Amino acid sequence: MGRYQEDSKELLELIGGKSNIAAVSHCMTRMRFVLNDPGKADIEGVEAMKVVKGSFTQSGQFQESSQRWRRFLRR
Repeated sequence: MGRYQEDSKELLELIGGKSNIAAVSHCMTRMRFVLNDPGKADIEGVEAMKVVKGSFTQSGQFQESSQRWRRFLRR
């Protein structure tokens, strides 16, 4: 498995899995998730990932900043 695939798999697990994603969108630098249960997301774990530059929650969306979102969206 390639590095980006591993990062994507780890991020997916840390936000609570596919079943915890109600919607996802992105821009050039961020992925935005609407989570079914935000309490299932391991925010500290996400922020500890080397590829993640930061995260925050705004307007009911969990947002993660990195350049790896393209690989995630293919999963």
